[in-house]
Amino acid sequence: MLVLGISAFYHDSAISLIRDNTIIFAVQEERFTRIKNDKSFPIESIKSCIEYCNLAISEIDAFVFYENHLIKFDRLMNSYLDNAPKGFNFFKSSFPTWIKEKLNMKKFIISELCKINNDKKIYKDKIFFSKHHFSHASSAFYPSPFNDSNILVVDGVGEWSTTSVSHGHNKNIKILDEIKYPHSLGLLYSTFTSFLGFKVNSGEYKLMGLAPYGENKYLQLILDNLINLKDDGSFELNLEYFDFTDDKYMFNQNFISLFGFNNKLEEEAFNQNHLDFAKSIQECLEIAILKLCRKIKNYNLSNNLCLAGGVALNCVANGKIIKEKIFDNIWIQPASGDAGGSLGAALAYYYSCKKDEDNVNKPLVDSMKNSLLGPSYEIETIKEVLESKKINYTYYENENELLIEVSKNLNDKKIIGWFQGRMEFGPRALGARSILADPRDKEMQKNLNLKIKFREGFRPFAPIILEDHAKNLFQNVSYSPYMLITDEVKSKKNYDILLKTFGLDKLNVVKSEYPATTHVDYSSRLQTVNSSNGKIFKLLERFFEDSGCPLLINTSFNVRGEPIICTPKDALECFFGTNMDILVIENYFIYKSRNEGSINMSFKSNFEKD
Repeated sequence: MLVLGISAFYHDSAISLIRDNTIIFAVQEERFTRIKNDKSFPIESIKSCIEYCNLAISEIDAFVFYENHLIKFDRLMNSYLDNAPKGFNFFKSSFPTWIKEKLNMKKFIISELCKINNDKKIYKDKIFFSKHHFSHASSAFYPSPFNDSNILVVDGVGEWSTTSVSHGHNKNIKILDEIKYPHSLGLLYSTFTSFLGFKVNSGEYKLMGLAPYGENKYLQLILDNLINLKDDGSFELNLEYFDFTDDKYMFNQNFISLFGFNNKLEEEAFNQNHLDFAKSIQECLEIAILKLCRKIKNYNLSNNLCLAGGVALNCVANGKIIKEKIFDNIWIQPASGDAGGSLGAALAYYYSCKKDEDNVNKPLVDSMKNSLLGPSYEIETIKEVLESKKINYTYYENENELLIEVSKNLNDKKIIGWFQGRMEFGPRALGARSILADPRDKEMQKNLNLKIKFREGFRPFAPIILEDHAKNLFQNVSYSPYMLITDEVKSKKNYDILLKTFGLDKLNVVKSEYPATTHVDYSSRLQTVNSSNGKIFKLLERFFEDSGCPLLINTSFNVRGEPIICTPKDALECFFGTNMDILVIENYFIYKSRNEGSINMSFKSNFEKD
């Protein structure tokens, strides 16, 4: 059975194709349209999928949308009516789209699919719908290595649900408890994101990265006024301080008055209040997540936990769950946001079609294939692109010779664009579309942020590390294949100096042997790799042999506001539009210094700031 899952219209549209219970392709629409977090119907993703998998669209047995549009419309209408006349502008802008397209979602999906094959008969009786939180839960449980597990989904809002607790056993998932809109940890965190001048559904990870620079000065104010965190894991927001019908800010004047300072403008410099504000909401989120986890453990259903939903991308909170040792095993869906909902929708439909007596046979690790589920490009295709642009390159027939050359340049502090194999599914670059650099250079973080990524200087970089070495360098985590867990380094430097340093000045203190990947709280968002990771693993082995260093900086191959690159053409444009030194596409090796003037463009102006 071939099943295509679809997520669209809120943010981060995506598709996932499964053959029975095997994931064969998954990708986000933004990678093709080059629009960050593109929410449009993922037609380009579907085209890429059927081309890469050599399929006719008529061969697909079911198309499953990741949520129930009618229930979602009910929630939107009730919210507008309950808050009228507030939110009228948002209602006025969204209502025509619902009437024209979304209320008859089945018809709309068929009309989009007809852009590929204009024969409506082949889609008849093939369009199905899941539910938002059930799709998230399915995306977490079914690809996990567990046949039995608790499942926690936390996000902004689905149809009505904002938090759900489920139990998965073999092919069945049962939702045990839910918290419903407007009470939402995701919306609470996004409100603080908005207040700090970051974009909602995009800048939450920036808030998380900013938090360690501050103190939890406002934590008690939040707990006393904004959210009631109950001992049983449930919670309620005080709606006097929020305006979720305001699609721009989400907070109101009461919120501003509570904290005593105005919201930060986008390009305004951070002050200590902003840093403390970020720290306080991050700690509040961690407290809430840990309460939920302890509630789940009290069900006594399983010692395993699967996580999904946008809040599951908060790697600091994930690290706290592991540190507290509440569960024996934890698995987090690498595409935890709405993109992963497409995968969950497809898997939920497939398992609903299986007979009750059928068991689920799972691999020892997981079935996500290191999340390398997007397209790859043939050597000849890459060569055609390079020669059409008249690029001076070297092609290495011998892979080991290529790795020696890359390792040598990394040791010489060169910054390298790395393009290999199938593209990652989800928000993290995991060694297929990455920028790599030496973490031992104390200036590397600043250089990467300001000269390569063109982004805020406070933002940390993640290490990609040989799995066998992780336990020697980090406190609690030795296995983290998807860069979704933060952990403290074991060996700390200049602790006394850091205690006497405040705010963003902490950035200038060398905190470990690997300063470019050690954040100001001595943490790192690590990714571990082993032989299953292919060429990036071999490169790390080579680099370790040459330098004695078992890790590299791994950041996504893009600039601020740009989606992660997808094609060789994307790679060339980003490479020549930034200050990277070397580009490696498969076994093609390109020095920028030998290609001055080959491509002339003002690259970063192509993308809005995220």
